[in-house]
Amino acid sequence: MARRNLVRGEVIAEVDGILYREEELEDDRYCLWIADGFYFDMVDQTCWINHSCDPNAEVEAELDGQGSAWARIVALRDIPAGEEISYDYAFPAHLAEPCACGSPKCRGFIVDAEELAALNERPAEDPQRETWAGASRARQSSA
Repeated sequence: MARRNLVRGEVIAEVDGILYREEELEDDRYCLWIADGFYFDMVDQTCWINHSCDPNAEVEAELDGQGSAWARIVALRDIPAGEEISYDYAFPAHLAEPCACGSPKCRGFIVDAEELAALNERPAEDPQRETWAGASRARQSSA
């Protein structure tokens, strides 16, 4: 929840976390995909930010070149005090799960918008259509 008015582009929070290589990762609901083979486990209060198919924030993240990574939550638009902060978890299709974000733009699944068509082509009983909340995709920063 925004405690004060936030402006577009403002850093809402720096994310505290632990970098894992894919082979080290276990079932973790609060990981961000940083780059191929690398995931960032959110270990602070930012792990409780909800998903929305029409979010008001996004995650910027990047490997730091020194064996770690950084991530931050950034406002996509002006956010008035009292509004819930959300970002698009953008799960890969094989980790998608039903969405109940309530947005008029809801895709019906918590899934990367670019992978929605692939998800909709899969039969519901497909064992590759896992239901646990897997790694969110962080936007790669240009900074």
